[in-house]
Amino acid sequence: MANRTPSALKRTRQNERRRLRNREQKKRLKKALKEIRAAGGKKDAEKLLPKVQSVIDRSARHRIIHRNTARRLKAGITREVAETD
Repeated sequence: MANRTPSALKRTRQNERRRLRNREQKKRLKKALKEIRAAGGKKDAEKLLPKVQSVIDRSARHRIIHRNTARRLKAGITREVAETD
């Protein structure tokens, strides 16, 4: 750590909290994507689709992922669900 000024210590605490929060949100996103890809049939995947899209949107809104990445993920997941038998 650099200087031990009060503001530097506060920034360190803030960064640690943010890092942990971002890590949890990233995990939540990855888990949702795995769930929908592992869904048994088309009906299961269609039920999960709005939930997964919501998680993707939330991640983009909180800048966990870039908004264009979110659009690409949503388009890909929607396409996968549509092509599922």
